[in-house]
This record gives sequence, structure tokens and C-alpha cells, in this order.
Amino acid sequence: MSANSYITAEGLDNLREELKQLELVERPKISKQIGEAIEKGDLSENAEYDAAKEAQGLLEAKIAQLKGKIANARVIDESKVDTSKVQMLNKVTIKNMKTKGVMTYTLVSESEADLKQGKISIDTPIAKGLIGKKVGDVVDITVPSGVIPFEIVDISI
Repeated sequence: MSANSYITAEGLDNLREELKQLELVERPKISKQIGEAIEKGDLSENAEYDAAKEAQGLLEAKIAQLKGKIANARVIDESKVDTSKVQMLNKVTIKNMKTKGVMTYTLVSESEADLKQGKISIDTPIAKGLIGKKVGDVVDITVPSGVIPFEIVDISI
């Protein structure tokens, strides 16, 4: 059984839309490909049939995975998010104490992470190191390139 995962309402809507797309568009498309391959005859040497069946299996696995994520999703009420210390859904501005570079990230669930939008997963080393800390705290975070000290400059929603 999967553990609950916390997600925003927007993130849950995105998962539902993706599931709808897979079930209503992709699944019929693959079924049609299988039907066309069957019409061509001998299935024992039919590469199109084999490819379509494999695609169907991958699609069904992805649909099952999405259904599991949706079933275990717990929507976070953004109005109740505390900004006194770093937690899920906070927008955190941090300063790299070595390079003096300043970055702002929003901590989100794994399924909502998108670095281009400044959203990092709560499961990343940086996010794990920031959880529970307050503005002004300096945190040493271990990343693949070594240990980097970060100062928490701001916490907001």
C-alpha cells in the first residue's frame, strides 16, 4: 500500500487531466492499432501487433500508477500553510554562502516538481535540509558536488 502524498489542488487537477487523456485518447488509439495489426493475419510474426501490445501494457501500467497517486493524494489547504518555518508549499529564498547566489524555490510533491518553474520536490536533498528551519538559519546541505552552506533569507507562500 502506498503512503499518502501531499499535493496542491492544482497538482491533483493536473494528475486527473493526465489520467483522462490516457484513458479517453491514448487507450482507444492503442486498441485501434491492435485491431489493425490483428486484421493483417499471422500474429506469431507480426511486429506491429507485438509493438502495440507492448505499448498497451506500458499505458495500462501508467494508468494504474496515476490512479494510485490520485487515490493516495491528500490536498493541502494553502490558506493554512505556516511560514514561520520551512515546510511543504512554502516559497523559500535561500542564499548560497559560498557564491552569494540567491535562489527561490517552492517546495512541492514529487509529481509537481518542475525546476523551470522554481518548484522542487520535497524529497530533494536541498528541500530535506531546509524543512523545519527558520529565516536567518544557515544550513549545510549535502549535494552531489559536496556540502554547501545556505542561509534562509525568506519564507512565504
